[in-house]
Amino acid sequence: MSILNETYTLTGGLEIPKLGLGTWFIDDDVVAQVVRDAVEIGYRNIDTAQAYGNERGVGEGVRTANVAREELFVSSKLAAEIKDYAGAVAAIDGSLRTMGLDYLDLMLIHAPQPWQDFRGGDYAEGNREAWRALEEAHTAGKLRSIGVSNFLQEDVENILAGGTVVPHVNQLLVHAGNTPSELLAYCDSLGIRVEAYSPIAHGEILDNPDVAVMAQRYGVTVPQLCIRYTLQLGTVSLPKTANPDHLRSNAEVDFVVSDEDMAALRDLHAQDYGEHSAFPVYSGK
Repeated sequence: MSILNETYTLTGGLEIPKLGLGTWFIDDDVVAQVVRDAVEIGYRNIDTAQAYGNERGVGEGVRTANVAREELFVSSKLAAEIKDYAGAVAAIDGSLRTMGLDYLDLMLIHAPQPWQDFRGGDYAEGNREAWRALEEAHTAGKLRSIGVSNFLQEDVENILAGGTVVPHVNQLLVHAGNTPSELLAYCDSLGIRVEAYSPIAHGEILDNPDVAVMAQRYGVTVPQLCIRYTLQLGTVSLPKTANPDHLRSNAEVDFVVSDEDMAALRDLHAQDYGEHSAFPVYSGK
């Protein structure tokens, strides 16, 4: 499982493991054990968010894992509704308190709009204010790197116009069936590392027969193929699972998807998320 030992280097010089553990939908009372299990298997990249409601448990898992804190890359996200400087300052400190940590390796603005108005109104000034708070916390050493999530090109341009630090990361919905190639290229041009959340399309891609046939040709599972796809795009891949067997399987991706198959997966359009389509990140609104 060599992928667990591989990293990218962010523009600020910080190394980020290529494969991480996403914790969306993992309850606070069980996530500490999931984090410990993941670290035991070899994961070093743990991702959470204020909106997930499990920062306390993730922090407990990090503090009680069998490796030193400095060996782990721990991320959280500023609630999407926070669009002011004072609120962002308080929320950053709140995450550190809740998690029981002295610093975070990465903190992101979760979305350019509040969830109830996702892809809606103009929050440009609010995002610049929240970014200013992240920049100050970064300078103070509370946050080792800072970034954004669900930001389109115009949202990133707004941050660049008002800030002094180019976001180190943009965490986006990226999976076979939903590959925002132009946005990926734009981020790459600025040295912004993209993290791919829901690389298995929140499970819906498991039912895609074409992807299943391709995975079979490689002798791998559909999740393994999808995770490998996002890695070969140059993104950090953040599959979510609480199952130790799946944690191990998700890291067994030491194979190479051919250029032809990468193109086929990149051209695939599969954006039906079933019951999960109610979530703004899947519906786009």
